[in-house]
Amino acid sequence: MERIKKRQIKQIDYGILLPVFLLSVIGMMSLYVALDKDAGVKSMVSQMLQQGLWYVLGGVAIFVVMQFKPKTLWKLTPFGYVLGLGVMTALLFFYDVTLATRTGSKNWFRFGSLTFQPAELMKIAYILILAYIVTSHNLKNKNRTLKTDGMLILKLFLVTIPVGVLLQLQNDFGTMLVFIAILGGVFIMSGISWRIIVPVTISFVVLGALVLYLVTTDMGRELLSKIGVESYQFARIDSWLDPFHDATGNSYQQAQALKAIGTGGIAGKGFNVSDVYVPVRESDMIFSVIAENFGFIGSTFVIILYFILIYRMIRVCFDTNNEFLSYIATGVIMMILFHVFENIGANIGLLPLTGIPLPFISQGGSALMGNMIGVGLVMSMRYQYQPESNFEYELSY
Repeated sequence: MERIKKRQIKQIDYGILLPVFLLSVIGMMSLYVALDKDAGVKSMVSQMLQQGLWYVLGGVAIFVVMQFKPKTLWKLTPFGYVLGLGVMTALLFFYDVTLATRTGSKNWFRFGSLTFQPAELMKIAYILILAYIVTSHNLKNKNRTLKTDGMLILKLFLVTIPVGVLLQLQNDFGTMLVFIAILGGVFIMSGISWRIIVPVTISFVVLGALVLYLVTTDMGRELLSKIGVESYQFARIDSWLDPFHDATGNSYQQAQALKAIGTGGIAGKGFNVSDVYVPVRESDMIFSVIAENFGFIGSTFVIILYFILIYRMIRVCFDTNNEFLSYIATGVIMMILFHVFENIGANIGLLPLTGIPLPFISQGGSALMGNMIGVGLVMSMRYQYQPESNFEYELSY
């Protein structure tokens, strides 16, 4: 027993834990700066304690998820997916009206002073079901053909469509992009023939170019308006294309973020020095706080931490032999990578604002718990790894 405990301690991947811990510390520091400037003392203390509690719960979630054996995850996955769809469906009837009026999205439950976004945990359920489908399909189809690849694509879309419909009904386009990124990562890594992947990739590039054309022309916008695109979404596109075209109106948040980042310079202004007000900087625009306080050096350090985290997650996939968990890791990596790319890209003006939080740093318990559970799933690959165990055989039934 003692030998097993020692082996499991050695199998804890501290190379993943350390970046997550440092990002969490940076998150608390940045949140303190944002709240110290924008909130009263009582509100700041309350929100800091609440976020600190979420970090503690996130750490517990990592430890608990690490204990799940691959076989247990395999059995629970279909139930988790159905449960996730049920909760997201309930959200259509019991959403927070106040937040829906302010943001335009019906994606939050409210329990007293606490809010909860089911889509953040649905990302994990979605990652699990994609890994489940791809693994079971590959086990049953050892000889891959275009026909079997087509069947796999159909299965992936069948579990994606309900999620996409619910997100569309909730008017949550930003979160839908995360699910698309997750699907894209698993799709590419699933072993599907390049004769399918290449045309699909080209189709998405053409579609992206078409969407860009539509949102930048009057005729295109008129067409998009008829199919349900909201005016605030067009405003975000305009702010992205020209952040200073309406710097006191719709582009105010984007323009202020760019000012804050620019005035940070190379080394920053110093901790808790903030001369530029940025709306919602405690969550979506938290990177502007980091850049203003710690400059280019501090911002680069944060990005390096994310690269280390992603690198360590990829290493786990190569060091363990479990197809099911490897696809889970692919989904988690794509989820975190897209969040980082979109959030920082939006803060520095490379991408439109979509309300995507910065993993482990932005304020918010739902997103933090989703990311922590994802980390726990990846860490379980090494923690539960047993060279003598044939995982593929265990998963086959």
